[in-house]
Amino acid sequence: MGEFFGSIWWLLVALGLLITFHEFGHFWVARKLGVRVLRFSVGFGRPIWRHRGADGVEYVIGALPLGGYVKMLDEREGEVDPSELSQAFNRKPIWSRIAVVIAGPAFNLIFAVAAFWVMFMVGISEVRPLIGAVSGPAMEAGIGPGDEIISLDGTSARTWTHTQMGLITRALDGDVVHVVVRNAAGIESDHQLDLSRLDPGFDELRTLEHAGITPWRLQIPAVVNEVMPDSAASRAGFRSGDRIITIAGEEVSGWAWIGHLLQQHGSAGQALIVEVERDGFELELEVMPDKQSSGLFSSRLVLGITRLDPDATQMAMWERAAVTLRFGPIEGLARATSETWRLATVTLGMIGRMITGKASVKNLAGPISIAQFANSAANAGLSSFLFFLGAISLSLGVLNLLPIPMLDGGHLLYYLIELAKGSPVSESTQIAAQYFGLVALAGLMSLAFVNDILRLVG
Repeated sequence: MGEFFGSIWWLLVALGLLITFHEFGHFWVARKLGVRVLRFSVGFGRPIWRHRGADGVEYVIGALPLGGYVKMLDEREGEVDPSELSQAFNRKPIWSRIAVVIAGPAFNLIFAVAAFWVMFMVGISEVRPLIGAVSGPAMEAGIGPGDEIISLDGTSARTWTHTQMGLITRALDGDVVHVVVRNAAGIESDHQLDLSRLDPGFDELRTLEHAGITPWRLQIPAVVNEVMPDSAASRAGFRSGDRIITIAGEEVSGWAWIGHLLQQHGSAGQALIVEVERDGFELELEVMPDKQSSGLFSSRLVLGITRLDPDATQMAMWERAAVTLRFGPIEGLARATSETWRLATVTLGMIGRMITGKASVKNLAGPISIAQFANSAANAGLSSFLFFLGAISLSLGVLNLLPIPMLDGGHLLYYLIELAKGSPVSESTQIAAQYFGLVALAGLMSLAFVNDILRLVG
């Protein structure tokens, strides 16, 4: 239940920040251009809080936190006093109306740059794209274990995140990628990775695997180094040197699997069977895991044991792989802008490929997935949560610019048509388009929600 409430809380925090900033963009630009704002709402539906400010604006928090709106004085939505016609949105020049519409998505982009900027100044831990094993296309390209990917088609690949994003789009297009790698001796070499041979309909989320690339991971054997006093492991009879073989009957292939299987099969105060190897003999231990807080609303099960230290070879590889991206204000801003541009192009590219059928619509994430991501990012630390906020803000900005009625991009399309034909789009056309946009958005939200459910049960 802790993870559930944590996911809800951090989803509300994230959406509250991003929606408020988006709507503030519309609000601020509208006011600057002389448009009278009647209501500023974060959320839809029945108001759970409202306040009328000294500026005459009604500030509202709606019960459904999946969007917001800024209501402006407009003759199309009600009678306007003749003395206030100059403040009506529909009476403003077309470039002013375009500026008000674009302001929301623009503020989302500004928020993304700001979030990434702070993230880079605080510092975020990443893993360089160091390869553990190769097969298939990667092996045929001459890429070897221990190589570090430096660039893809001339674009820097500083982390696995960048590498995976770059390979997914190129794999969907069936490209041959020019890959530059650096081996353990520091020698760089060029390779041609042919992604045109991947099976049609491959799983985009497993692009690395299909390309024959396995990321290097620190492999620590599941051997107990120290048993903490008065811990679940101590009470169950664990000893230093025990090698954990299975948890609840499931094989433990390395230290990293212990925590995963413990959360999957364990329950606080409930006995769990752990099989260990001790002095050449196998024996079963019955342990009741302890619950330990791991965040504002989250907790995890622990045994109270420590692992062995990595050996010299493992430490050398880890020092090659681990990197903390931390920059000063000026370079941090440049990096934040570059990261925003990179993610924006990838997002637009994936949307285009989904429209053309190259990418699967299974990539769409709904509120359940976003809530889980928000909780995981918050528990991982400030930098991870800032990256999450920046990425989601960027996605909201890009999606809102799509030419779909009901979205900012739909209104922008009306104004571009008005510029081209010299007169506004007819009210009947706008009403018909609004219905189309409502159906399209409902379909997209339903599809995203179905994807969330399938991820949960899958």
